[in-house]
Amino acid sequence: MKFLQISPFKHLLSHSRFLLTLRSEQGKYHSLILFRLSSASETIWDHRPTPPSDTVRDGRVTPPKSDGMLENRQIYVMESTCPHLGADMSHAEIEEFEDTTVAVCPWHRYDFDLRTGKSETGLSTCTYSVEVKTDPADDVEKVYIETPAGGNNWRLIELRPVSEEFADPPPAPSQPIVQINPVISGSEVTEPVVPTTDPPKTLMQWAVLILNTANPTLKVMRTRHAVQLFRTGKLDSIGHRSSSAPPPPDVPPREESFLRNTVNPGKVKGRKSLAVMLHALANVEQWAIDLAWDIMARFGPSHPDLPPAFFSDFTKMALDESKHFSLLTSRLSATSPTTPYGSMPVHASLWESATITSHSLRSRLAIIHLVHEARGLDVNPGTIERFRRAGDSASVAAMEIIHADEVTHVTSGHRWFTWLCEKEGNIDPVATFREEVRRGWRGNVKGPFNIEDREKAGLTPAFYEHLMGEMGDEDMEQRKGAFNLGTGLKDLSLEEPVKAQITVEYERI
Repeated sequence: MKFLQISPFKHLLSHSRFLLTLRSEQGKYHSLILFRLSSASETIWDHRPTPPSDTVRDGRVTPPKSDGMLENRQIYVMESTCPHLGADMSHAEIEEFEDTTVAVCPWHRYDFDLRTGKSETGLSTCTYSVEVKTDPADDVEKVYIETPAGGNNWRLIELRPVSEEFADPPPAPSQPIVQINPVISGSEVTEPVVPTTDPPKTLMQWAVLILNTANPTLKVMRTRHAVQLFRTGKLDSIGHRSSSAPPPPDVPPREESFLRNTVNPGKVKGRKSLAVMLHALANVEQWAIDLAWDIMARFGPSHPDLPPAFFSDFTKMALDESKHFSLLTSRLSATSPTTPYGSMPVHASLWESATITSHSLRSRLAIIHLVHEARGLDVNPGTIERFRRAGDSASVAAMEIIHADEVTHVTSGHRWFTWLCEKEGNIDPVATFREEVRRGWRGNVKGPFNIEDREKAGLTPAFYEHLMGEMGDEDMEQRKGAFNLGTGLKDLSLEEPVKAQITVEYERI
């Protein structure tokens, strides 16, 4: 039995549930969930290291009795999805009985013993042995888990709390759970989060509603609400296998002020102030929210074999992008109150790429998530350094959060691109990716590259070194079709977008 170190034990005291993503040297992904049943307030430590001999496996860790240390430190690890239909187990209810503890799937109420993985229904899921032991190199208690079968040299790619619902100590019942900063923009919300007539009942319906939501604040609020409904099993279904799944819009609508300030990407040439930089970054994140919902709504119905884990990854991505947008618009408001989001020039080149790749899930994953988002990994450190040089520590902190999340987004792109390659006959993912870029991108994919974070996300240099797109003008225009940002706005009375009064220029990295 092989074990993988995942974290110092004290780092797991912030929350009671964590999601883990592992990747083998063969490129296989595996998602697990960790439950910690003892509360942080019950875990009081003395300064003596726990001897390695005190390790107990199979989930229950019981150190020797001593002053300042309690017995019950229960950690369990199991598959992150229910074996019934693959539903997300992150919001499973925990029920404790005299002789066992079970996790109950929120979707169909299947219960699984946290130690054995067995269910009274006859189903079973895989559980993984856990060890907590002191590392003699630094006298720090660390948590190790049994590695999955079917792969070698597993590594931890991501360890993240499920949500603030499972913070330890938990939020006070009278206090709302605040997951991200409020959105600050120049428009007011005039619609309810849940429509009063014909409210969405499936994830696909929520995705299309959010895509058709022009107000950015409402888009973020609806994203939070829809993801929470999905995670807690309060939707009828994902809905991607339904013949009546609603089609997504060709272009998500934008508000009039946004359209008036939309310019050709070639005219967006330089960042001349912190406020302009924050505004430009927020614009990218608003499009990123839509991209996460669009990949589900556009390709879910045409790929009925997509498992629930795909939708779990991309709803998490949508929620992350809404968090990023909120962080950036909040910083914009604090930095320049007179220029709220929507008042400066922006571009829609991300959605242009979405339009070009709207015919193929494989192309979408390659161009949006493994080219555009991977490029973000390259440029974010430079952006963070600019904020640091300007003395804007709050924006530095926001961008560090954003960058860490973006690594996981590229990881998701790589995970599902390689999954698709395997489903399509075990075709080579590197060669297939390079061919997608050749046909769906123009010009060189230029460095310098953030080799470390790209590798963490699954992108070895073989993916991106000496990579060039060969899409010609005619092919690009044909793929774009009638791409026009203005077509996404209902009741649009504008003739031509007003030329922006502020020139935005991007510095070369």
